[in-house]
Amino acid sequence: QVQLVESGGGLVQAGGSLRLSCAASGRTFSSSAMGWFRQAPGKEQEFVAGISWNTGITDYADSVKGRFTISRDNAKNTVYLQMNSLRPEDTAVYYCARGVSPWPTRVKSDYNYWGQGTQVTVSS
Repeated sequence: QVQLVESGGGLVQAGGSLRLSCAASGRTFSSSAMGWFRQAPGKEQEFVAGISWNTGITDYADSVKGRFTISRDNAKNTVYLQMNSLRPEDTAVYYCARGVSPWPTRVKSDYNYWGQGTQVTVSS
């Protein structure tokens, strides 16, 4: 059984920073890509960032490139999302997800386990 538990969300002013964490259970964590997605009120869920099993490949949505950094620590079964220079439009529920392959994609159906989400609210 795989479980993903996000933490680190909260309320922050525009220009501030937050670091999200996603703790995973399951022996195959280190061989799977991990991704972060988000869903704002009234909008579709969208890809934010992904990282390959060995951290060698990362991918970012254009809207967060240069501001967000995804990383992982396979020894701790944890993936992180460092979010800097936050904007009100970053307000959303953020979800981590485990990929079905070692390589990240932007497609939701390529991720088979999802966390419950953590709320990020950026005030102007």
